[in-house]
Amino acid sequence: MTSVKEFRIDEAATADELGRGAFIFTDEYSVFDWGKMPDQIPDKGASLCAMGAFNFERLEAAGISTHYRGVVEDGDVRSLADATRPPFEMAIELTQVPDLPHEGRTYDYDAYHAEAGENYLIPLEIIFRNRVPVGSSLRRRTDPADHGLDLESWPEEAVDLAEPIVEFSTKYEKGDRYLDRDEADAIAGKAVIDDLEEVARGVNRVVTDRAEEAGLSHEDGKIECLYYRGEIRVADVVGTFDENRFSYEGTQLSKEVIRQYHKRTQPEWVEAVSDAKAQAKAEDVADWKSLCDRDPASLEEDVLEVARSMYCAGANAYIGRELFDAPPLSSAIGAVNRL
Repeated sequence: MTSVKEFRIDEAATADELGRGAFIFTDEYSVFDWGKMPDQIPDKGASLCAMGAFNFERLEAAGISTHYRGVVEDGDVRSLADATRPPFEMAIELTQVPDLPHEGRTYDYDAYHAEAGENYLIPLEIIFRNRVPVGSSLRRRTDPADHGLDLESWPEEAVDLAEPIVEFSTKYEKGDRYLDRDEADAIAGKAVIDDLEEVARGVNRVVTDRAEEAGLSHEDGKIECLYYRGEIRVADVVGTFDENRFSYEGTQLSKEVIRQYHKRTQPEWVEAVSDAKAQAKAEDVADWKSLCDRDPASLEEDVLEVARSMYCAGANAYIGRELFDAPPLSSAIGAVNRL
């Protein structure tokens, strides 16, 4: 089980064959890698399922392979267009996910790949950035010249990129970290890092083009992929308000809204999380959460309703269909601005 969606196995994957199963999207949410937070956001799970299905179907139409099979309604697998109500279950193909042994923060990827063979989930996240906002971790880790930008230093305003920046980070480590290209290539196993980048750029184009059609800006996102008999397929979920950052008329339209609200209203907890992660890194401890001395507080009902409207109105706009009972996106964004 992930922090916000459940995972069902119908037919287990083997060394030679993909399996079958499903994601069941819940209304849970997670910020700052905490896992399940105290509250739920109504209809959030269905909005992510619908957006993910919509994007997978567009990717397949663009010739990009995925693990998607359809949404599930009344026990039947069907396309999103044939769904009569907001879906919360997505049928997928399954691959192997071997154990990743570790001692402290040292992980044994050789053992992972020895068990993985030709059918495995690539233990990387591939991040693409179309924009570098103020506060982005990219500004702390790199200089503009590292990306071919004609800037002496990062300016105080956001930087729109003519060409997306693609980065790689770990997927299964307790404290995920960004990787240089050589280390990412080693961790990818038999998957070729250039091929992973090409897939990520293709996904980014599909999502960005649809966002523009819907009047949104697509700022950044990430994908996960599986490797099966020499082919890379897009896995997990793609192009949702949890995996990607979108904006509408300059206002964030993503999970970042909830992150920033916690920073403003629960700064002591956010600081405790940051301190725990730093302590875990210094002590070579994988489980940073056990070192955190604070828990997050529940959100007010009106804040949860604003979040619900943002997810549902945004999904309606993105997929071009009034699938959810939600206000117009302009109204939902107005409420976000008043938080």
